[in-house]
Amino acid sequence: MRLGLVILLSFLMTGCALWRKDKEEKVETRAEREQAEAVLKPSEALKPETDTIASPVSDRFYVRLTAFQGDVATEMRVDSTNATVPDGTLLFAEEDLGLDDVVEQARIEFDVRMGERNHVRIDYFKLNRFGQVELPNAISFGDFDFDPGDTFRSKLDWRALSLTYTYSLFRAERFEAGLGLGLHIYEMHAEGGEPGTLNRDRGEEAGVFPTGALNAAFRISKRWAVTARYNALKVDVDEGGGTYVDAHADIQYRWRKNMVVGLGYSNINIDLDLDEVDEPLFFNLDTKGPELFFRASF
Repeated sequence: MRLGLVILLSFLMTGCALWRKDKEEKVETRAEREQAEAVLKPSEALKPETDTIASPVSDRFYVRLTAFQGDVATEMRVDSTNATVPDGTLLFAEEDLGLDDVVEQARIEFDVRMGERNHVRIDYFKLNRFGQVELPNAISFGDFDFDPGDTFRSKLDWRALSLTYTYSLFRAERFEAGLGLGLHIYEMHAEGGEPGTLNRDRGEEAGVFPTGALNAAFRISKRWAVTARYNALKVDVDEGGGTYVDAHADIQYRWRKNMVVGLGYSNINIDLDLDEVDEPLFFNLDTKGPELFFRASF
């Protein structure tokens, strides 16, 4: 019985072997095995696409919206046409002309990283104020003189568009710092006079000037970082000169990969002294204060 069962199983196994269709089955060649993609391991499936932590040191682009509240101190003097020596009254605009000494405004800034070390930053600053007072003292403004008690209406406007390029001389996982050059297009307008009369004069100036630039960023942790930047220029020439300083520092918290909130502090100082024959004037503006900003980074 056992011998018969063994013989029967042998015949069955032989029949199965004869009826297999091995020729119809596709056989993988060596070239196909080399081109095949590697099998993804479970541990690799959960691995992030990059180990780089999002921070100011690694961002490729950002746009920053800022609410700025600054204290402002302004000195100005508009001399008469063709004056060879200063003959206008030196005015403290906030005290003498009633201009706001605290301003609240919105600012916007862009930064693009090109390659790994090149940055281009664009920002715009505008400060526009109006005032009207009864003069406590006599003043000379441009080609006109005003007596105590005269109503004096003034307008003071400063605008600057800045384009800054920096190259990161030092760059690591947590820190980068660079030097560069800024280009600033500015327009200044000072106007004052007695309403309802022709006793009104103005001083205007527009131009382009370069600055040296410095920027730095440091990632404290996965979510916290600090950044700083500095632009400055000082010029002394026969027909007038001046200084320009724009400094900023902040601490920021990255609550999402692409979203940042932060607190900062900015100081902008413009000192312009022009001895041009047609429109001689002196203008000094200093504004500084805290900032609250939202930054979208990619």
